[in-house]
Parts: sequence; C-alpha cells; structure tokens
Amino acid sequence: MTLPAAIVSFLFSSAPAFADLKICNRMSYVVEAAIGIDDKAATATRGWFRIDPATCRVVVQGTLTADRILLNARALGVYGASPIPQSGRDMLCVAQDNFVIAAARQCRSGQTQAAFTQVTPTQGADGNLVAYLAEDSEYDDEQARLAGIQRLLVIAGYDAAPIDGVDGPKTQAALAAFLKSRGLSSDVAASPNLFKTMVDAVQTPSATGLTWCNDTPHKVMAAIATDDGKSVTSRGWYRVDPKTCLHPDVTGQPKQIFSFAEAVDADNRVVKLKDRPLNWGGDRQLCTRETKFETSEQTDCGARGFAPTGFGAVDMSSGGKTLRFAVP
Repeated sequence: MTLPAAIVSFLFSSAPAFADLKICNRMSYVVEAAIGIDDKAATATRGWFRIDPATCRVVVQGTLTADRILLNARALGVYGASPIPQSGRDMLCVAQDNFVIAAARQCRSGQTQAAFTQVTPTQGADGNLVAYLAEDSEYDDEQARLAGIQRLLVIAGYDAAPIDGVDGPKTQAALAAFLKSRGLSSDVAASPNLFKTMVDAVQTPSATGLTWCNDTPHKVMAAIATDDGKSVTSRGWYRVDPKTCLHPDVTGQPKQIFSFAEAVDADNRVVKLKDRPLNWGGDRQLCTRETKFETSEQTDCGARGFAPTGFGAVDMSSGGKTLRFAVP
C-alpha cells in the first residue's frame, strides 16, 4: 500500500490557559507528539508523547503561562516514509528519544531541528485545554480508531482496504484473522491496548512478505524498490529503530524486490566503521535522495536531484524474507 499524504491540521480558538493541556489524535496513525512552550525570550520543547487514534493525552499539567504553544507530530516508523508532512515555520530542537530541552532554538549534539506549528487550544467540557491532530479526511473519534485499525491490518498483510474509517464485513474478517493468528481473543479488539498489540505484531518477523530487523544500537533508515516487470519504483525512507523490526508496505505481487539501508546517528549522519559507511545493499544502482522520495525513473539520477545507490535483490521465493541489519 502506498501511504497517502496525511495533512496535520489543528482545530483551535482562543481560550485562557489555566488548566491541563491535552493533545487529542483524530488521525489514522499512532503518533508521537512534541510540544514547544515559547515564553518571552525562552523556548523549551518536550516529547515524545505517544497518542493512539481516538485518544487524548495530557502533555502539560496545571496552569500554563506562555506567549505561544507549538506542536510537532510524527507517525511511528511502522507507517513508512514520513506520512505526516510538517509545515510549521518554527524550527525547534528535538531528540530521537524522550526529551526535555530548555533552550530549544540552538541545538546541541544529539539534537535535530523539527518544524513546529503554533496552536491555540480550545477549552473542553472538562475544563482542560485541548488541541486536535486531524487529517483532511476529518475523521471523528470512532472513524479515526477504525481507520487506524484498518491501516495497521493492511501493513500487517491483511486485506482491510480501503482505509476509510467505515466498518464492514471485510474489515471485521481481516481483524478476526489477525487476532486468531496471534492467539488473541476477540475481546482484545475493544481493549485500550489494541494499537500496542497491533504495532508490536507489525514490528516482529513475519512468515510472509519482507521484514527488516535492526539488530544494531543505531537508528536505521531503509528504502525499498519493486520491479513489476514494466518499471522499477524505489521509495524511502523508513525508520527502523534499534532492536525493532518493520514490514515495509508492498503493493501487488512484484517480480522482484530490492532493499537498501544505512545506519545513522542522533544527528542523522551516516555511521561509519573504519571510515566506511555502515549500510546494507547490493550492486543494483537505483535512485534515492536524502529526503522522502518515490520514483519510477531510474536513469540519470544525479540530473534529477537523486543519487545512485546500491540496492540488493531480496529472495522472496519462500514467500517471506527477514533481513537483519547487524554490525559486522
């Protein structure tokens, strides 16, 4: 499945800041959110707050005094090549793992800049302040939860498309098959831990399809390419966190699959061992670039702003293949 571009929108109106601040997720993705507190001359950031579809999370407790509140949201790596674009104008510092940064406009080692969007939360019925994460599909809570389940089922290899937040026999059959394959009861479908269960399943090796597993202490950025007999399409980047696995989304039944991956440090620089990049690929030269990409044109990479990169062919003859990235 090729992921559609999700649009992050923030529903807001003016409200006094005197209660807890909550972020509510009406997207079909499990997200990690970071907030920025801009108060006079100082700007601080903190994150990451994991928020499942159709749920809310308190990110600031008690009275909040700030000139501006800013927000950044990212989807988990299981969803592939950065499905949530960031259009904010404030570039603030974040870290890969949970963080609190007191001076967030000048990044230090291990910190990178990310785009934050200013938000003005509304006051909810419970008296707390709330800001919503939403897609252009404008899901309500029930639709967001169902669309989130559909999306993870498709990534896990079950036919729950289209991802539209509409229930039906196809979605229910796919969910039942997923639960049965994991030895789980149907009660799990209503559990608040369902998304964790599904994400964990997508991040474990599978007997079908391609699985990447990162056995290194570094973050790995991976790209996939598929040959359908007419053209070769390369796509990336997928984030595979240390000690986790990931199933890249592959549509149809391609004749050949290719893979490339490289380890990067906290500043997103390529990790080197004995002056050689730590990567995993092969001899097939295909086009990539540093940012999110997808291209079916594999000639004149440099002239089109891409770089030729050595991909390795993946033997899928047994129906499933797990590629493990390890330090030599």
